[in-house]
Amino acid sequence: MDGFPSFAVAVGEEASDPVVVHDGTLVRVDELAASRHLERQAGDLGDVAGLGVDLFRYGMPWRLTEVAAGEYDWRLWDQALAACEVAGLTPIVDLLHFGLPDHLGGFCDARFIDAFCAYVDAFLARYRHPMLFTPVNEPGITATMSARFGIWNDRRASEADHVTAIANLALANVEAVARIRADRDGWWIGSEGFGTHLGVGEVGERRAAAERALDWLIWDLQLGHEPLPEIHHALDHVDPVVLRRLDALATGDHRVVAGHDFYPVSVGGFGGVDPGAMSVAERVSAYRTEATDWHRRYGLDFWVAETSNLGLAVDEQPAWLSALVAELDAMVDDGLPVRGICWYSRGDQFDWQTALAVPVGAVTEVGLFDDARRARPSAAAFAALAADRRG
Repeated sequence: MDGFPSFAVAVGEEASDPVVVHDGTLVRVDELAASRHLERQAGDLGDVAGLGVDLFRYGMPWRLTEVAAGEYDWRLWDQALAACEVAGLTPIVDLLHFGLPDHLGGFCDARFIDAFCAYVDAFLARYRHPMLFTPVNEPGITATMSARFGIWNDRRASEADHVTAIANLALANVEAVARIRADRDGWWIGSEGFGTHLGVGEVGERRAAAERALDWLIWDLQLGHEPLPEIHHALDHVDPVVLRRLDALATGDHRVVAGHDFYPVSVGGFGGVDPGAMSVAERVSAYRTEATDWHRRYGLDFWVAETSNLGLAVDEQPAWLSALVAELDAMVDDGLPVRGICWYSRGDQFDWQTALAVPVGAVTEVGLFDDARRARPSAAAFAALAADRRG
């Protein structure tokens, strides 16, 4: 597959690996190890292919490839891409998923960008076939968790650090996209946290607008838009060299599908709005409104690059999938360029109840398959969706 479908039905594999502090000790989160995926790789990919899905969001942790500065061990990537070929899956290659190699300090330090560019160059030189890339998974969420909330990696919590990390991650991503485009006719298949911000009353609406402006700053920097007024002042914190390079590399709409990562927990409320009291229908309707406004600003094709029942009970998976797909179809009917949906992830995850802050191996029941590799009812529903969209 050289292009991207008009409506993709995809699955992803969870591979987050940020560093957190737990019980006073630095701990490397390792979702691939927790799920035992690498031990059961062939079977896991076979399960995905068995759903009738042929697109797979997939990445090996950067730190396990770049084992020392400039020194690469490609065995995991060799194995992963070979497994995709055997299973008949087209990978959407994920190169940075929340974590850095141990020799790099954090996302507030722009030196990681050159290291990432070198890694991307080395990957492209070794692997000629991949055409679909998510170079940096959720750069905005990475910055938020690392430099606004102080939980991952840098563990900082200030506006200056947060906006610096956003700009650095945006630059790393567009640098990678530029390298991919110079090397082949590859696609940027985006993935970014997509909050829907609901406010009631003057104060609530103002807070919702401020959160939206902050969320959308990552898109503004990557796409060459002037930031919204509520956040424009924050650019004073960013190195002018980084801003000039972002301006030079701002990407257009050629071979781009922006990614909205939208979950039940993605709905935020201000001024008395209680997202927890909202129905599934109300939440997906809120997404439709927010996505319509987003498209009016940026004009790009987009897909739901991640979704699951995160924030709802596991038995609500089919209802969530059905409601979200119906809303996406309605958006298509409205003329919006919706390009698909990706269930994230194949199997259950671990410790996402605490956003990985407490890495104790608590199962987060969001997979189409449970941790014992048993298919849930949602797997059959997802297979039916894949069959319908192939037809």
